[in-house]
Amino acid sequence: MISHPSRHCTVELQALPSRIGQVRRIVSAQLRYWHLDPLIDRAALGVTELLSNVHRHARPDKACTVELELLPDRLTVSVRDHDPRLPVVAEAAQALDAAPLATCGRGLAMVAAVSESWGARPDGDDGKVVWFTLSAPSPAPVRPARSPGHRPEPAPVPPPTEVERLQPASNPAQDPMVVHVSTVVRTPVTAPVAAAATAPARSAVPG
Repeated sequence: MISHPSRHCTVELQALPSRIGQVRRIVSAQLRYWHLDPLIDRAALGVTELLSNVHRHARPDKACTVELELLPDRLTVSVRDHDPRLPVVAEAAQALDAAPLATCGRGLAMVAAVSESWGARPDGDDGKVVWFTLSAPSPAPVRPARSPGHRPEPAPVPPPTEVERLQPASNPAQDPMVVHVSTVVRTPVTAPVAAAATAPARSAVPG
């Protein structure tokens, strides 16, 4: 029996203003490839707010990891950094002072507004994870089978990762960005695997 598949995409980066926009494009491209177009705007806005918080508040550095995890019923977006201080809920009140059309700066209030749930948890002794979830839409209905003489359409080719289209940083050693995409299928073990035969094979050639 095969359990549900879990799809992952992680982006390692320095939370600098020049990188936040690029991460938005990576998130948008990945969700489009996963056929989750209805979630693109909210996911991109939420991850922008979390990365902006890392840029403004995280210490001792701005290194962080953005992770997308897709399960059948939800998408989880999280940002991990090296600052163990959990975000203060009062920070959301600062959203009232942000410009109405600003693309960032509204903090956790905006994350809460665009998501079904969100939270923060310690990550060891020297870091934290801030996350939010979005409900994944139901899968599209299966298309009817084509006639035997119909030529099948070629399978879609995954788009090149955004990293392949990024402009080089002024100092790549100090401003790296790495993208990993994987699909993990959790398969519980339901029966022991049959042992291989131990008897030596007999030669078919007469002695």
